[in-house]
Parts: sequence; structure tokens; C-alpha cells
Amino acid sequence: MEQYAGLDVSLDSASVCIVDAQGKIVKEAKVACEPEVLIAWFAAHGTPMARIGLEAGPLSQGLFAGLKAAGLPVDLLETRHVRAAFKAMPVKTDRKDARGIAQLMRLGWFRPVHCKSLPAQEVRALLTTRTLLRAKRHDVELSLRGVLRGFGLKVGPTTPKTFESRVRDLVAQHDTLQTIADALLKARAVLEQEFKALEKRLSALARSNAPTRQLMTTPGVGAIVALTFASAIDDP
Repeated sequence: MEQYAGLDVSLDSASVCIVDAQGKIVKEAKVACEPEVLIAWFAAHGTPMARIGLEAGPLSQGLFAGLKAAGLPVDLLETRHVRAAFKAMPVKTDRKDARGIAQLMRLGWFRPVHCKSLPAQEVRALLTTRTLLRAKRHDVELSLRGVLRGFGLKVGPTTPKTFESRVRDLVAQHDTLQTIADALLKARAVLEQEFKALEKRLSALARSNAPTRQLMTTPGVGAIVALTFASAIDDP
């Protein structure tokens, strides 16, 4: 008789539920949230699964890739579809979610989604880090402007190149403000350096990839836009 499994994934562990073709629970367990552990657990269970399902999410992609590479019939489920199916649950727990996913797999009431490839995930992580560095650099600049404004010193309009010299001119006669400015300007310089290093890395990635090179032939589309689009689509 065919069996179906549902996984509800958390940071440290995964709740697993196996049901048979009639919907009867065959086995339940909580195991470490690692691909090797889950692969070994299903192997020890003995009966092959007809389908294994887990909800799409940040913790699911690595598990999905590992289980798929091991030859297990795993599907990544569309999150909104799963949440809609579970609305009638009076109490939500990991165990009940695993049971619900197992039943969805048995009935076929699910919508599989594409799991992004490792290269696409890496590009997305680089783009996210670039955005974070840019935002933190901007936060440091705004904080420094705010501190100086409290002492009646206005930085005014600057460019990225003239910002530091303008600040140093303003605090030249204030020891305490010099200490504050030195600390924040050093932090800004490190953020700027790492931001530029990521920009260089992303530009090289865009030039080395045929689809992004083609996208960049469109007027107004540069390396960042091309990489963002290509990594979002991943597999056309």
C-alpha cells in the first residue's frame, strides 16, 4: 500500500508524519532538521514513499535539494496554498502541520513550486548583502548628520566623495565631536569598501553569464537589474 509523508520544518528539528492510502497515520517522529538525518530516517522506515511534501521557505530549500539528490520523491509546496488548506485547524502545531501536509500529499491537493538552484540562491544572497551594506552606510551618514545638527552644525549637500571632508571640517574645533566622527567615518569607510567589493563581484558575475549579458543589452538595464531578474526566474 502506498505511503505519503509530510514534513514541517523548524530551525532545529522537523516533524514527520507518514500516512497510508486511506489516510491512517502510520508513523510520526521529530528528527534533526538535516538532509542526511531525514534520508537515513526514511531508509530505516523501509517502505518507499509515493510522495514527500514540505512547505516552501528559507529552511526548506537545503532539505529539498538534499532529499531530491538522494532520489526521494519530494515536492516543495506553495506556502499560500498550504496555509489556505490549514485554515480550519483550531490549534496549529508542528505535529499537526506535518499531518496536514501528509494528507495533502495523499490527496494530491497541493501545488508544487520550483526550488531555486544553488547558483541562483548564491546570487540572491549577494544581492541581499549588497542592499544591506548600502542601507547601513546610509544609516551611518544620517546618524552623523543628526548628531552634528544637534550642535548647530549642518553638513548640507555632499557627494559620496566630499562627505567625509565636509564632516571633518565641521568638527575640527570640537574634541568630542571629532571622536564621534572618527568612529562613524571609519565604520562608513569599511561599509563602503565592502560594498564596492560586492559591486565588483556582481559585475563580474553578470559579464560571465550569457542570459545576464543579453539582458544588459536592453537600454537602462545594468548588472544589478539583470542579475536580480535572472536569479528570480532561475529556470525559465
